[in-house]
Amino acid sequence: MSAPFDATDTAHVLTELVRIPSLSGDEGRAAAFLRGALESRGFRASLDDAGNVVGELGDGPATIALVGHIDTVPGDLPVEVRDGVLHGRGAVDAKGSLVTLCAAARRAHDAGADARFVVVGCVEEEAPSSRGAHHLADTWNEAPDALVIGEPSGWAGVTLGYKGILSADVEVTVSGAHGAHEAESAPEIACALWTRVEADARAFAEPEARLFDRILPRLLSIDCEHDGIRDTARLRLALRLPESLPPDAAKRWLVERCPGAAITLRGEAPAWSGPRTSPLARALGRAILANGGKPRFQLKTGTADLNVLAPAWGCPALAYGPGNAALDHTPVERIELAEVDLAADVLSAAMAHQALSPRPSVASGP
Repeated sequence: MSAPFDATDTAHVLTELVRIPSLSGDEGRAAAFLRGALESRGFRASLDDAGNVVGELGDGPATIALVGHIDTVPGDLPVEVRDGVLHGRGAVDAKGSLVTLCAAARRAHDAGADARFVVVGCVEEEAPSSRGAHHLADTWNEAPDALVIGEPSGWAGVTLGYKGILSADVEVTVSGAHGAHEAESAPEIACALWTRVEADARAFAEPEARLFDRILPRLLSIDCEHDGIRDTARLRLALRLPESLPPDAAKRWLVERCPGAAITLRGEAPAWSGPRTSPLARALGRAILANGGKPRFQLKTGTADLNVLAPAWGCPALAYGPGNAALDHTPVERIELAEVDLAADVLSAAMAHQALSPRPSVASGP
């Protein structure tokens, strides 16, 4: 029989978790499975009021929060293991990283790390609400000493920050008119607004600026309707935001470029980045080197629960996890099980070092 969260057991738990569909807002079965898996492997496990899975291990002076997400985007993909590679929706984004967090906590604890590890599988990370992360930010009484967000970076990669986001619907309504007349239709007006948003986003930063410092707009959908009285067009869009443009300012920016349109916000989060010189980042870099890798520190153009929790808790924070993020949300999503095991070893070693340096003034706990 394999030991709790050794290589064999980690692969088993991950494969079974990927087999359970868990779309945003419908994570209950997967959450119940993971709670049971943690409980049977020595964690104090529960579900919080948001539906997040919470597993605790150890009671040392430092608390390390390990926060992944259990939900996925849509896509019914066959789940199978071929040549050591797990295929299926959520394998990379981000059940692979979530199970890595669980395994790393168990291994660090078994190695004698003097810390309290709190692993959380959040709900609705893939939704604009980020409900699970906001619940943690609102209900934890004290900040942890360190935060690791489970997102794919590759086992030798460390993500120090993510862009912010503003998700919105832009709606244009005009009186109905015959198509032979010169009056612009609502879809024509909406398309012109989108063209302006794109052009002004390109002009926001210098041409040589990093992607992390630019506004990156994306048109997600167009919906049009005509009832014989009104002509309506609705754009669903997302703006990926630089640190210099927080969501409130981004909304004003969008309103200025969409005169006459009704704008409804669907979700928002500010950009956030941390230093590569934090004790946590250094410990992870050393652990990667010790396992034969070359640490790669990066900033990502997406958004994650790091954007919610890092500014709320103010502790050293970063994102880490196995897998190729380019496979996120794709029909060929997959992850190498050996990389999951390696990433768990790397993170375990890093946390064992981090646990030696708690912030004495900060108590911990949800």
